[in-house]
Amino acid sequence: MVFTRKNMDWWCARGILSLVLGMLVFAPLAFGAVDAWAWLVLQCVAAGVFILWTARLWANPKTKLLWPPLCWAVLAFMVYAMARYFTAEIEYVARLEMLQVLLFGFLFFVALNNLRGQEEISAVSFTLIAAGTVTACYAVAQLMHHSNQVWNQPSPYIGRASGTFISPNNLAGLLAMLLPLALSYLLVGKVSVVSRILLAYAALAMAVGLAVTFSRGGYLAAAAGIICLLGILLGHSNHRLKAALLLVVILTVGGFGASHYLSKTVGYMRRVSAPEENASHELIDPSAASRLALWGAASRMWTDHPWFGVGPAHFDYRFREYRTELVQGRPDRVHNDYLNLLADWGAVGGIIVFTGAGIFIFWLRRTWPQVRREENDFGSGQGNRFAFFLGATCGLTALAVHSLMDFNLHIPANALVGVTLLALLTSNVRYATERYWLRPRLPLKLVLATGLGALAVYFFAQTWRLGDEAHWLAQAQKLPVFSPERAAALEKAFACEPKNFATAYDIGECLRMQSLEGGSNFAAQGQQALAWYTRSLRLNPQDGYSFLRTGMCLDWLGRHAEAEPFYGQAEARDPNGYFMVANIGWHYVETGDYAAAREWFVRSLQLSAKDNVIARNYLAICESRLLAKASGQRQLPFGY
Repeated sequence: MVFTRKNMDWWCARGILSLVLGMLVFAPLAFGAVDAWAWLVLQCVAAGVFILWTARLWANPKTKLLWPPLCWAVLAFMVYAMARYFTAEIEYVARLEMLQVLLFGFLFFVALNNLRGQEEISAVSFTLIAAGTVTACYAVAQLMHHSNQVWNQPSPYIGRASGTFISPNNLAGLLAMLLPLALSYLLVGKVSVVSRILLAYAALAMAVGLAVTFSRGGYLAAAAGIICLLGILLGHSNHRLKAALLLVVILTVGGFGASHYLSKTVGYMRRVSAPEENASHELIDPSAASRLALWGAASRMWTDHPWFGVGPAHFDYRFREYRTELVQGRPDRVHNDYLNLLADWGAVGGIIVFTGAGIFIFWLRRTWPQVRREENDFGSGQGNRFAFFLGATCGLTALAVHSLMDFNLHIPANALVGVTLLALLTSNVRYATERYWLRPRLPLKLVLATGLGALAVYFFAQTWRLGDEAHWLAQAQKLPVFSPERAAALEKAFACEPKNFATAYDIGECLRMQSLEGGSNFAAQGQQALAWYTRSLRLNPQDGYSFLRTGMCLDWLGRHAEAEPFYGQAEARDPNGYFMVANIGWHYVETGDYAAAREWFVRSLQLSAKDNVIARNYLAICESRLLAKASGQRQLPFGY
């Protein structure tokens, strides 16, 4: 075969499609791509996609770019993310967040300009439906075998199925997006009989998989998507009967299955029938009060930093300062993507995103008549363009609803699916107008090629750097806790990524605990621990635990007066954390002020009595010492 520009363009197009499909399958199957290694795989594949698009720009001299108004909003947020990164307080987490924004932003442009054909859209749709079916079937198998094992890792959610995700809520978010897509192709797609049977099986599997997650937010999101789908179809004579029959089937089968099967499972009893009584089984209390507490903290955070927010992915690291007494766990995200957006990115980020959402909805309505007309051209009223348009729109509706109660947009697998559906729906603007086609000339091609090439190189460099760090962090996890060997492995990880404050903190912890063993060089180890805590604080000034451990280290070295200000800084960053409060009480025990220490331990137990060993044991010691003092007994120093 003669290798021509046309052939090169074809191969590049096939390569882009294959890599994107690979990402769409890999991410859900790899725990949602939340682990570092899985994200780095996505990053490398995305870099390959960008290289192929660059080659395609040069291979086809007649190439055209589609640039609808939504692209300006996407580009604006990417530029804002880069600007916000350079001003962020915690560089490491801001860089990781910026990488995600850049990856999803450029993938939006890739899908918009390379996957907009009907063949490519069908390939993407059926690949997504297949991936959703596999994860749903895995979830059903988990529940049937009473297993919380996800591949080679245990899930902490006992009695709930999570499929190939660690969290059942994340699986529910994926299935809520894909279920309307499968139902749309089943009802109005122009497909063969065999394909329709497979689609019916896929829809059933995803519905059952969604049910066994026991995700209340997932149920509401899926209901919103399906109601939107059936509501539209009930308004069209071609599909009214099918939509009505499907609605009856869903209500009948769903009601029978819920009452006779789901209601008898452990997950249902824990999650649905008595959620408040079993909240302690979750990593984060799932009750409505807890959700409201998280939302309140995010709102106060945004109020204090209204324009630019606290920083990209900074919510989790600023949360302790704003937490109420109700939430003692680490939430990671706000459990509301909209509030998370405002807390992290401020009003500027919110304006860009909500403006983009408004533009998308406006052009969705403008495109609807053209897509509907194509569907009407078939005597049966069936058409794949209309099926995708309807299914993807309802899937994104489900995602929007679920984002009110969870953080699916921060789960790479779900964000990847959402961005792909968004891009392919946006590409339909070409049916409404020809205004947004561009014929890129040499200057624009040079700009695009330079940008894509630079991004690919940056992604590869970050993958190398973060991959080495992930390797040494994984090695450290296998070594004994606080051992010199673990500290050595952590130091190698820090050498690979010297901006990770958490690694510096962990090294300090290893050295502090070794110093507490009281060897001949305990003072030197204590000084080394102080140096690592100082590094951690330079990289993350909001880390209350680095202040706390610095104070504890100084107490251990007998420098109580120097330690006092560090405890004040620690308390200011986590005033309602039971563990922080208990350890501040330890400081007053070390200084011999048992009356003050007792107040701290009482407060710590009020914040959380469960498994609060430090406060409970030291409170008994304090009361014993205070009682002895009141009776006139001679007092010995603590630890004598």
